Amino acid sequence: MHAQHFDWTPPGGWQPQADGNFKPNLVLYFGSREVLADSERYRELRARFPEAHLMGCSTGGQIHGDEILDDQINAVALRFDATAVKAACVEVGDSGDSRSSGEAIGKALSSDDLSAVFVLSDGLHVNGSQLVAGIRSQVGNVPITGGLAGDGPKFQQTLVGIDAPPRSGNIAAIGFYGSMIRIGHGSAGGWDAFGPPRRITRSNDNVLLELDGKPALTLYERYLGEDEIKALPGSALLFPLQIHDPNRPDHQVVRTVLAVDHNDKSMTFAGDMPEGWVAQLMRGTFHRLAEGAADAARQAREGLEDSRDNDGVSILISCIGRRLLMGQRAADEVEAVNEVLGSQLRGLGFYSYGEISPHAASGICELHNQTMTVTTISEAVA
Repeated sequence: MHAQHFDWTPPGGWQPQADGNFKPNLVLYFGSREVLADSERYRELRARFPEAHLMGCSTGGQIHGDEILDDQINAVALRFDATAVKAACVEVGDSGDSRSSGEAIGKALSSDDLSAVFVLSDGLHVNGSQLVAGIRSQVGNVPITGGLAGDGPKFQQTLVGIDAPPRSGNIAAIGFYGSMIRIGHGSAGGWDAFGPPRRITRSNDNVLLELDGKPALTLYERYLGEDEIKALPGSALLFPLQIHDPNRPDHQVVRTVLAVDHNDKSMTFAGDMPEGWVAQLMRGTFHRLAEGAADAARQAREGLEDSRDNDGVSILISCIGRRLLMGQRAADEVEAVNEVLGSQLRGLGFYSYGEISPHAASGICELHNQTMTVTTISEAVA
């Protein structure tokens, strides 16, 4: 496997210039919604790499090395020596189609030699829990990683594309095939629970209506000041909910807010909020969030056991809520990941509206929120 990083900026265009001798199988690119909305960027990529799959999405900021960048595109081109790749894409109408869309992606990629799936999804019109469940139903225990596209703190529109200009409503995935590919994965948060546990007493898939029999939004408004209430849903990212099945207290996942309805006091989350589950508010500190990011990197590092890790890449997908909370200290979590993985793995990634990775405890692929998720991609030594 061989990797080349490159970027697009308004003053300089694509840099470095194309290497005509390098013919990748796959190009991953991440950029701001405003930049990717100009389809000319995609056409330039297609002219540069006419034979590669081109897969990308809008973000809440790009991760490149130890830096967090905005208003540009960051990309990596990958050429595999002994791994086949296949692309799949569906357009989702609304969040109710999420599971069937995931099933369609899974069917398109399913094969006896499928080793892993990397998926990018619209971040506003998709129920990530149902999407992952749909893919998983078709591919079994194959690792699924990726994330939901972002739009910074705006929550207006997200864009995803594979082998076509990125657009709203898309779900794109790439399948990796064969025995030589090595995919490492890790996901961790670092948030701390506070306040009393509360029962989800009324919900509709990913729409939370009541906690302990009271309107869900009322709970949040107790912890937010007047300015933060006006800034919803963005301000709610600072107080995610940790949820778990009361019959499985050790299997916790975190959910983050995508939208609020002030009329019925409901909150729409990126994934399912099952009735009967226990929910608890969370808050974070810079140190604990950076520790969580390092933990995710340690989990992902285990997937590099027999690979040529100096030719691999690491894909970092972190929640926009973490960036908003940490502010200028957001680089701390990126540096924590890179310190674990080392300088030989070239890092790239983005801030998302949801992260997809196997759960650290169960190994089952799920949607996560407010986590740092790390995917390492490399090939084994022949």
